[in-house]
Amino acid sequence: MILIRFGEGESVSVWPGIFHLTRVANTGAAFGLMKNYSRFLTFLTAAAILLILFFIRRSLTSSDRNLSGLTMVGWALVLGGAAGNLCDRLYFGHVVDFLDFRVWPVFNIADSAICFGVFLIILNIFKTAGAKG
Repeated sequence: MILIRFGEGESVSVWPGIFHLTRVANTGAAFGLMKNYSRFLTFLTAAAILLILFFIRRSLTSSDRNLSGLTMVGWALVLGGAAGNLCDRLYFGHVVDFLDFRVWPVFNIADSAICFGVFLIILNIFKTAGAKG
């Protein structure tokens, strides 16, 4: 929808001064870091997805099954977000960002899923450490 209705850099105000839809071709990583390293980031994202899948499979097949439900949801969000951004990179050569809150770099739903997934994983680490200590 964003690609059809918006040209590169085009923006429309949803909530003036607070939230806009702005189409941005992100050739870098999160928050615009490493601009113009799309090929390297494509490889890195694919490798990270495979590594996470290996880790999850190993954890699920081990005798103690050491991943909690919260951690599994976190990893699922990270994987889904990474896969979404990888698809963008493979198809368009960049990630399509469009959520613009004007006080933060423009991002997309996949980025949100990755960040929230990492938050859940870290939350579970603190929760587990607090239960042991």
